[in-house]
Amino acid sequence: MTLTKEKLQAKFSARRLILPMLLGLGVVGYMLYKNYEPGQLQTLLQASPLWLGVTLLVLLIRDLGYMYRIRYITDKALSWKQSFRVIMLWEFASCALPSVVGGSTVAAYILFKEKIPLGKSIAQVMVTAMLDNLYFVLAVPLVLLFADGQLIPAFDNMNETLRQSLGIAFGISYLLIALYAFTMFYALFINPKAVKRLLLRIGSFRLLRKWRPTLLRHANELLIASRHLRTKNTAYWLHGSISTIFVWTARYVIIGCLIAAFTHLDAADHFLVFARNLIYKVVLLVSVTPGGAGFAEIAFPAFFGAFLGGFTTIIVLLYRLLTYYLYLVVGVIVFPRWVAVVYGNEKSSTIPESKQQTSTASSNTNTIPVK
Repeated sequence: MTLTKEKLQAKFSARRLILPMLLGLGVVGYMLYKNYEPGQLQTLLQASPLWLGVTLLVLLIRDLGYMYRIRYITDKALSWKQSFRVIMLWEFASCALPSVVGGSTVAAYILFKEKIPLGKSIAQVMVTAMLDNLYFVLAVPLVLLFADGQLIPAFDNMNETLRQSLGIAFGISYLLIALYAFTMFYALFINPKAVKRLLLRIGSFRLLRKWRPTLLRHANELLIASRHLRTKNTAYWLHGSISTIFVWTARYVIIGCLIAAFTHLDAADHFLVFARNLIYKVVLLVSVTPGGAGFAEIAFPAFFGAFLGGFTTIIVLLYRLLTYYLYLVVGVIVFPRWVAVVYGNEKSSTIPESKQQTSTASSNTNTIPVK
């Protein structure tokens, strides 16, 4: 599949954007209807201005961190203005596309349209995917050491067997993500040709032959990315790694800051909220709705309701407004202007036919960041 201006616009059509917004807001509305108590909305007036300010500051710092990272990963080929557009469109894509697809599907194409060669743009998206997944792989063992068995929340009316099953499901998910991250690392830096041969062998099985062209494209992309990334020095990887730690830590602490605006949290509570957020994000990966709309609102109380009680529905709404609906609105503003800029002086809006083997549409590097 080759992305064009028309196909990109179709992905972000008004119909596709309105549906997840209505779904998410509908779930929140139903939760308010079922759990509303007189005077509940007055809790908004009791919120701590300090913690609300910290929440907005963390959100701003996170996005600045993403802009900083993409600038350095692209060797400063992007200006700060271009970096802003790329990150906002990446967030927009993550919100407008199903979580199982992710914003990375179109990210390399966005970089390509910002005048970064296609091979480099593919490599740079792969770098972000690898770093994001490695952050998760390394963070989970650390939080497990200190979560004291409270990582998986105790749901109402749930027996211990089912709770243990959820823990097992998360463990399997973690192992698959770890396998993906280290396979990508091996393919990019150690032996990309061996991984290519493996992918082609997998595609030779009768049941998987229809995916052979996609596997071939992935294999070719790995070779291109490997050649590009092996030339990078230590400073490049330090900038990429440190900024990744920074932005994902900020991403996971936002919920704790927002909860602290309405109720007291000590240091241990903040850490537990952070730890549960890791699980929460993995759960959202299985959602088939754009940006996890509806599913995210339903799952939120199960993971964080114990800290909020009757305030939970209000916090769900505020959290989704800040981390989901905000980026839909910003994307709706930025996307048409970006299209006008990048296509304004072009006769063709299609990736060159000779480069279809490395079409960015196949770069589905699903990262833990369900944005």
